[in-house]
Amino acid sequence: MLLMGTKEGHIIELSALEIGHYDYQFDLDDVYFATIEKTELLGGRVAVNVQLDLRADDYDLTLTVYGKVQVTCDRCLDPVDIEVDNTEDMAPLLGDVETLDLDWLAYEQIIVNLPLVHRHPEGGCNPEMAALLQNHLCSTPEEPETI
Repeated sequence: MLLMGTKEGHIIELSALEIGHYDYQFDLDDVYFATIEKTELLGGRVAVNVQLDLRADDYDLTLTVYGKVQVTCDRCLDPVDIEVDNTEDMAPLLGDVETLDLDWLAYEQIIVNLPLVHRHPEGGCNPEMAALLQNHLCSTPEEPETI
């Protein structure tokens, strides 16, 4: 079963589904990432695969994201592509949950699994910024002050 997106995104109404197994596939692209306010993601193209096993009282959800996202390089401040490839298994209780926002779950999975430092491979940074940074490097360790 292919989940079709709406203006609101890829939303699953759990109460509308019968008990069983469901597969969903969709992409998050530059248009999606542009709609999120205050994000470090500048854009990207990420494929999302979802497997949902719905039971009477709970469900298992496996969410796989893979592709590339674009973030700001911590060194030169130019955009840099970061590979994304992660699978997470979730088994929450149904409780009060009536809908699942798959877009948001995928976005959170991407953000949580990004490396702490975002930078180009060695030599890949903007040459002008690399030269500026080189000019401001400390060439000798500072001597500790004595009192």
